[in-house]
Amino acid sequence: MERRKLITAALPYANGPVHIGHLAGVYIPADVYARFQRKKGREVAFICGSDEHGIPITIRAKKEGVTPQDIVDKYHAIIKKSFEDLGISFDEYSRTTSPKHYEVSQDFFKILYKKDCFEEEVSEQYYDEQAGEFLADRYITGTCPKCGNESAYGDQCEKCGSTLSPTELINPKSALSGNSPILKPTKNWYLPLNQYEKFLEDWILEGHKDDWKPNVYGQVKSWLQDGLKPRAMTRDLNWGVPVPLPDAEGKVLYVWFDAPIGYISFTQEWAEKQGKNWKDFWQSEESDLIHFIGKDNIVFHCIIFPVMMKAHGEYIMPTNVPAFEFLNLENDKISTSRNWAVWAHEYLEDFPYQQDVLRYVLISSAPETKDNNFTWKDFQTKNNSELVGIFGNFINRVAVLIHKYYNGVIPQGDENADEVNEIQKTAHEIEQFLEKFEYRNALTSLMNLARFGNQYLQVQEPWKTISVQPEKAAASLFIAAQIAVALAHLSEPFMPFSSDKLLKMFAVDKVSWNDISGVLIPSGNLIEDAFLLFSKIEDDAIDTQIQKLENTKSNNQKSNPKAQAMKEEINYEDFSKIDLRTATILEAEKVEKADKLLKLKVDTGIDVRTVVSGIAESFTPEEVVGKQVMILLNLAPRKIRGIESQGMLLLTTKADGKLSFVTPDEPVDNGVEIG
Repeated sequence: MERRKLITAALPYANGPVHIGHLAGVYIPADVYARFQRKKGREVAFICGSDEHGIPITIRAKKEGVTPQDIVDKYHAIIKKSFEDLGISFDEYSRTTSPKHYEVSQDFFKILYKKDCFEEEVSEQYYDEQAGEFLADRYITGTCPKCGNESAYGDQCEKCGSTLSPTELINPKSALSGNSPILKPTKNWYLPLNQYEKFLEDWILEGHKDDWKPNVYGQVKSWLQDGLKPRAMTRDLNWGVPVPLPDAEGKVLYVWFDAPIGYISFTQEWAEKQGKNWKDFWQSEESDLIHFIGKDNIVFHCIIFPVMMKAHGEYIMPTNVPAFEFLNLENDKISTSRNWAVWAHEYLEDFPYQQDVLRYVLISSAPETKDNNFTWKDFQTKNNSELVGIFGNFINRVAVLIHKYYNGVIPQGDENADEVNEIQKTAHEIEQFLEKFEYRNALTSLMNLARFGNQYLQVQEPWKTISVQPEKAAASLFIAAQIAVALAHLSEPFMPFSSDKLLKMFAVDKVSWNDISGVLIPSGNLIEDAFLLFSKIEDDAIDTQIQKLENTKSNNQKSNPKAQAMKEEINYEDFSKIDLRTATILEAEKVEKADKLLKLKVDTGIDVRTVVSGIAESFTPEEVVGKQVMILLNLAPRKIRGIESQGMLLLTTKADGKLSFVTPDEPVDNGVEIG
């Protein structure tokens, strides 16, 4: 019996539209997987919905001067339509403000409460007397105790990356009234994550070390090595699912408690409509639970939610959590606050009927194992060169030639020809890649079949053999038709709109994945007239999109337009590991057979060490001796041209391309720490 597939996609916050980063990192990969599993004949429940609680919703509402319900109603509709228009084939797309979700999440909380799974704790939290409410972490601002940033939030300083608690802030202020809040005791219910460390270690670190993605496994391992702490599952807020206890007035469920339960409540909504038993998916060992998320949600889906389900006692654990990295835009981080994004609904307005082009490009650039980049020029190239020039070109040639020479009727051919084997081989390759969540490789296999078809036609040349070897011409177009129909079936998970058009063009019905082999369209079948599957995207359309981004950039202008994009964020703990010191270069000499390298002897204040630096094209050895510099002291040594280099000097590049040392304003002792 085939295992059921319960596939979830991270709930998008209903405080704004979805952009290409969301699509590439979660929703299109999840949809490809769900469509593939259905085509394999497996029972699938593909579940998602809008996350309509949490502080981002209330912050957006206050900015726009409307209610939180107004915000979620607006963006839920926009998000849902974008998904539908892009062919994201959710079996159920719901929302966390639905009555069913309130019921299910409150019941879940009550079961854990009755089983004594929570720890009640009274703590002092900030309270705004003028607003008359406790303040969520994001509603408290103040001075960061670690870097001095005066605009730090109660949970994080976005300047230095430090994780904070509200009581650590210096001069805290309420974002609601601007007043200084007071500390007031309040009771909340905590889930003791620390009591489940052994369970998580056995389940993930031992059970999934070979089949989970390294980024997911590594992040979970890091959290467990640092030790887990109890986390509050309730909040003092007025927007969210009310805590279902008599002594919890004014409290709601923590958004990361109720949001993942949305997967369960939405499944129940779907099952009721379809006459199915939702427990077959959530409480049966015959089901696989797959969470598609971005890397920023790993802790919630691999630690908090599994602990909740383990505490409940009736739910299966995730089979896999294929978290993706982030997608950048034109070599810069996507930022909703800076409007640096390609929004799904705007793309659909600017490129109507080209949903599959975006799907194809985002799959081909999927940030599977590391952050990747989207550019409009690359988008144009992949459409024009690959979809139009390879895939569409092959399909059009086959259909046009069959109509020209055989009035649209598939000619006679050899059903056992070797070339037909390429179809089954490709289907097997794609299947293997998709089961391992390797989307880019799967898409490459699909395109390779189209390339094979083009090469086959070029070799066979039926437009020449039709007059001298008519049987050979017929046989070659029979094979070409099989490849074209195979592409129609195999492309369905990736490009569903194009797949449907192709099936219609060749007048064939859908088949299961296991049946994509051999003869897919018999001799004698009549096909419809040929039409262009994809159209070329001209420069002016791309220039318009680039200009749109330039207009956005002008509103967020860099002081240095040539400056490279910021590297991946680090937190304060990462930064604090860096040991920067003042030092003086004592000796310098060129490295043999290396035009760019100087071997330096450097006094760091704590020792004298050797550093190999690529500065020889900017400085002579004589120029650098006696120079006071900055050195990264605790960089792991490495051999360069056989010399062990024990550190790295800080340098910058001048306008003329020459290097320049970063030096103190005035002489100081060697070994002085910087930071």
